[in-house]
Amino acid sequence: MMQLYWSPRSRSFTALWLMEETGKPYERVLTDIASGAQKKPEYLAINPMGKVPALKDGDVTLAEAAAICAYVAERYPDTKLTPPIGDPQRAKFLYWLFFASGCIEPAMVQIATKLEMKPFAAGWGDAQRVFDVLDAALARGPWLLGENFSAADIAIGSALNFSVRLFKMVPSRPNFEAYIARCVARPAFQRAEKIAAG
Repeated sequence: MMQLYWSPRSRSFTALWLMEETGKPYERVLTDIASGAQKKPEYLAINPMGKVPALKDGDVTLAEAAAICAYVAERYPDTKLTPPIGDPQRAKFLYWLFFASGCIEPAMVQIATKLEMKPFAAGWGDAQRVFDVLDAALARGPWLLGENFSAADIAIGSALNFSVRLFKMVPSRPNFEAYIARCVARPAFQRAEKIAAG
């Protein structure tokens, strides 16, 4: 059985929601980041970065929410959380899956901290463009791959829920609000929120 190392009110919500979407049994291992549990040697053996989430599946360990999404979605193909290899939608799936951590998170930090950066110097480009590109994609909806909900929606939906709905770090837009509402309406999202709330 997979073990998910997580902590409430952290980026591990993405992996928690993912596991709830699979409907598969898994063990939640609460990692108290407030007390520094993520810095202990036994946890660093699982994730040397000392962050949550992390996942253990037998002898396999991995961290980073997008990597966990990709791994779990492929491990359980019956959940249809990823297009299969060879499916033309797979390219967009991978794009959006990594857009969450590669573009949204740094753009969110740039906006929140008012960090001035030249777009050519930032790996994510320009924060405004990041959210414009996402806005245009969500306008087509209902999900990033059209009618098919995927693990990419979990990664993007978590990021938007965190940055727009919960912490208001990023200005809201109608397409963001509609998309977040669709995410929040999912039973697995609601179960994950209830777990995270304790």
